[in-house]
Amino acid sequence: MKVGVLRAPGAVVLEDVPRPVAGPGEIVVELAACGVCGTDLEKLRGNYAGKTTLGHEPAGVVREIGEGVTSLRTGERVFVHHHVPCYTCAVCQRGDLTFCPSYGSTNLDPGGFAEAFRVSAEHVRKGAVLPLAASATWEDGALLEPAACALTAIHSVHPPTGATVAVLGLGPVGLLYARLLRTVGASWVGATEISPLRRDAGLRGGVDAVADPRDPAAFPELVRQATGGVGVDLAVVATGAPSAVRLAFESVRRGGTVNLFGLPEAGSRLDIDVQSWYLRGVRVVPTYATTEKDIAAVHALLASGRLALRDLTTDKLPLDRVAEAFDRARHPDSSVKVVVTGPAYSGG
Repeated sequence: MKVGVLRAPGAVVLEDVPRPVAGPGEIVVELAACGVCGTDLEKLRGNYAGKTTLGHEPAGVVREIGEGVTSLRTGERVFVHHHVPCYTCAVCQRGDLTFCPSYGSTNLDPGGFAEAFRVSAEHVRKGAVLPLAASATWEDGALLEPAACALTAIHSVHPPTGATVAVLGLGPVGLLYARLLRTVGASWVGATEISPLRRDAGLRGGVDAVADPRDPAAFPELVRQATGGVGVDLAVVATGAPSAVRLAFESVRRGGTVNLFGLPEAGSRLDIDVQSWYLRGVRVVPTYATTEKDIAAVHALLASGRLALRDLTTDKLPLDRVAEAFDRARHPDSSVKVVVTGPAYSGG
């Protein structure tokens, strides 16, 4: 079968590999759709040390079930989460599931950009395979994981009821974060984004006002008008650019929260007045990835009609054009979410 793999920084190639077989407790899923994530692009750039498996937002059809699997059936439409925590270590017991030492060591075989992939017994046992609602499209399924990452972040930062929020960067996850903020009662969401296409997507859902960050006065003025000069309750850094972290600190109110949500560049450094940070009582919360529970919660919001996803997919390319899909995802002026489709897509 065909699989898209990372062979060197900057190069995604399509290779032939043996088709996976389901062992005891395992399943094999035939790919319908898998989103190209920002972390996939960072792996392509060599900015995600030790991480080379591509594709972690896959939805598809169960084609093979291993001995002992009773919770799923062949032909079922599913989304599969790529990482699962152990749930037993000290980190998990404190509730920090995505920072579990073994979380990142679990994955799909050989990854989400494959005609089919094997899902381990551990994934199946821990609920990482989620049946899709009949109303969910394949494109919806490919957006569940990034949306759930935003929901996990929201649960971690606990924005107050009626919160004012700044979302710095409207890539796919920033857009999803803004939409989810509305489901938890945010009263105002402002954003920064360079791409006009993505600014329009923000204003279409979740975002009240958006500014181009290349104008240094534009966003501070939006925040001043919306908050009476007090600052926002929550500033979300949904990009890896260190300049956005500085803007987040400048935008947040006394006693507010900065959520480090986007993946920073490896080796990034931040020059900030630590005393001002201290005296203003700003809380900094990094969040990473998501859990099966939050994926299920996002799926419920989607199925109920409270969360719209499908309009964010701007590009769909078949697996044999996976390199082109990555190239399109690198151009925010012409794409929002890029999805790679597999052999199960037409049957979904």
